[in-house]
Amino acid sequence: MKIQKATLQFLKDLSNNNDRDWFQANKETYEAAQKNMKAFVKAVEDALSQTDHLEGSKLFRIYRDVRFSKDKSPYKNNFGMGFTRATNRLRGGYYLHIEPGASFVGGGFWRPNSSDLKRIRDEFVADDKPIRKIIADPTFQKYFGSLHGDELKTAPRGYDKDSPVLDLIRKKSFTIHKNFTDKEVTSDNFLLEVKATFEAMRPYFDYMSMVLTTDMNGESILD
Repeated sequence: MKIQKATLQFLKDLSNNNDRDWFQANKETYEAAQKNMKAFVKAVEDALSQTDHLEGSKLFRIYRDVRFSKDKSPYKNNFGMGFTRATNRLRGGYYLHIEPGASFVGGGFWRPNSSDLKRIRDEFVADDKPIRKIIADPTFQKYFGSLHGDELKTAPRGYDKDSPVLDLIRKKSFTIHKNFTDKEVTSDNFLLEVKATFEAMRPYFDYMSMVLTTDMNGESILD
């Protein structure tokens, strides 16, 4: 199973002709690209399910919600796919983004709710050695390099502005990603690369799942 070059070409053309008349005139091309991506989503879900527990996958709609946006382009110029881990014990979300010149495999914890965010920050303050060991691991470095995510300019309220873990606790999201070229995206082994990249996230997901399913004493907060 692979992503067809015609799928990327459709997205390139859509980016240059982002209006409803063009889209309707090229509806069959869109449907072929959508069919290709749905099949790829299923292939990724099947591959990832060999080593993780998933409860589902999703190909996001190409139609944009323009009600509150200054950009009134009616369509996204990408295909986005999400893969949800099963049960409340397995935290972290997988994401695949296909866009000409800007494709990536990503995942992590994007803008967690206030209680989860506080729990993560408190854990980093208490002991940052486990997360730093994960980030420094050669496999993590090879695939992702570092943690990403939007940040506060200084320490969040209630935390020391001179904290030695300021680089971690000022984050509002904790995401990781690996970029891919168009040539890599349409290669025969891209499915295996996506699977390997998602699997490289697992130590990070396992650690964060432990944090988010326990209290500061290490006791489970799950029923």
